[in-house]
Amino acid sequence: MSLFISQAHAAAGPAQGADGTSMLIMLAVFGLVFYFMIYRPQAKRVKEHKSLMSELSKGDEVLTQGGIVGKIVKVSDEKDFIVVSIAEGTEVTVQKGAINAVLPKGTMKSL
Repeated sequence: MSLFISQAHAAAGPAQGADGTSMLIMLAVFGLVFYFMIYRPQAKRVKEHKSLMSELSKGDEVLTQGGIVGKIVKVSDEKDFIVVSIAEGTEVTVQKGAINAVLPKGTMKSL
């Protein structure tokens, strides 16, 4: 026996309840929790955002992820960019993915 390292003693047998079926059941429960709590809601949000981007059209009032509110002036189908008018004579080119929400008509005038 070493002065600094103590001897390790192994247990006589497996711990109670540590058989393969209980481990598989626990793994399945964790998988279901992961699916319903994390994956499924995120997939739903992604699907809604894709449908929002595909329905964008000229004249829609939108809110970007940066907090900019503007009206769509031009939508490019080949490229994923749109032109948003922020104010009279001020236009910004934005990626479609940066659109956070489509606002009701007349929102810009009420701000």
